Amino acid sequence: MDSFAISIFVHVADTRSFVAAGRAVGVSASGIGKSIARLEQSLGVRLFHRSTRSVTLTAEGEMFLERARRILDEFNAAQAELSQTMSTPRGRLRIGLPMISEPFVLTLAAFQQRYPEVELDLDFDNRHVDVIDEGYDVVIRSGSIDDSRLTSRTLGTFQMWLVGAPDYFARRGTPLHPRDLQDHDCIQFRMPNTGRLQAWQLQLGVGEPEPLLGRRITCNTDEARRCFALEGIGIAYMPHFAVGEALRSGALVRVLKDYTLEQNTFRLLWPASKHITPKLRAFIDFVSEHIPLDKRP
Repeated sequence: MDSFAISIFVHVADTRSFVAAGRAVGVSASGIGKSIARLEQSLGVRLFHRSTRSVTLTAEGEMFLERARRILDEFNAAQAELSQTMSTPRGRLRIGLPMISEPFVLTLAAFQQRYPEVELDLDFDNRHVDVIDEGYDVVIRSGSIDDSRLTSRTLGTFQMWLVGAPDYFARRGTPLHPRDLQDHDCIQFRMPNTGRLQAWQLQLGVGEPEPLLGRRITCNTDEARRCFALEGIGIAYMPHFAVGEALRSGALVRVLKDYTLEQNTFRLLWPASKHITPKLRAFIDFVSEHIPLDKRP
């Protein structure tokens, strides 16, 4: 049994005619009949009732038809995927990303240099986008996945740290316990999907109340809160990758290390499909390999 024999069977089932099926695949009616006979012998069942006027499916033929269509679909999909692996990634790729430059922009630039025939259409937005309805090829998002229509791949983890400028701590003192934050200026972040302020997840003792956070300024981008922290405005609760360079240079320092343990995950999400285009496959593999998420300052 091969895919061509199964294809002939499906054509006969659809047309109810050996002659019409033969025209569709370029084989004589007698050749079609012989192919069906060999298939029936291989399966050990009769697939068609034949008469001088009509060809109709038997009960076994009806049962086999559904699976035959699936077999052909899988075979065609496998052929398409194999042929795509031999082609050069090219064309437009629409990508959704969080509204942050690090650690993604340098990786995207490296991808574009590696695959110059792929056009990157980048949409930086912190809101929860609908990947399929809004026409994205792939998005990068943090948090859990609750859409069965999507396929995902984990890129890496990141931690949330408390940071501030040395001159700020020289003026206001260094907090030694989360409760000290009520006496400090805190740079708050407003969540784009809910409009609520981001919670600072701090490790506290049993029964210990959540600290009240002093509020100096509220914003909705990482770049803004990092800038305010660098200018000595207050303490910011930031992803580690967004402040790595500033920590290495000493422009920012980390505080309350033993109390900030929140960890989250970035993932690639794309529409679940049997066919992944060469440009999308190249992007998924490249970003998964080169994104520097798990590096710590």
